[in-house]
Amino acid sequence: MSFIRPEAQAALMRWREFVIGMGLDVAGLVTVFGPTRANLIFGVLLMSLGTVLMFVGLQRARFRSTGGGAGVVDVDERQISYFGPAAGGVVAVEDLTRIAVVPPHSWELSDTFGKSLEIPVNAEGAEALFDAFAALPGISAARLADATRVRPVSRTTVWVKPHQRLS
Repeated sequence: MSFIRPEAQAALMRWREFVIGMGLDVAGLVTVFGPTRANLIFGVLLMSLGTVLMFVGLQRARFRSTGGGAGVVDVDERQISYFGPAAGGVVAVEDLTRIAVVPPHSWELSDTFGKSLEIPVNAEGAEALFDAFAALPGISAARLADATRVRPVSRTTVWVKPHQRLS
């Protein structure tokens, strides 16, 4: 039995990294005003870690959806798998050439073999896509977060694999 309302619990889970980062910042600030130089160094380290965690937590919280969509997403060993009620598939992160958002509100992942995998933005486990996408060269975390919040009217490209230059 929980004393926290389900809505508040869901909000805390969505913003968990940010809240922990704030706690580390406050603990670091309290430690900085301690009597010794070691407290100052340790406090600054805590505040630095807290600030980084708040930044990452803000990006992740903006990306997370409420869940409850069709299908399940699994990211394992840099491989994205989607198991849906009617379709599914697997794509390796290294093989991705384009990420787009398509109506009604799904990710469209295209690979080097010309295949596309469509994953609903609110599928169970879709928050794991943030880490997989973050490893791609030149991707914008802000564009990823915006893509999860705004329903597209038409195909909206979020990322395209940069071309390799021959030297």
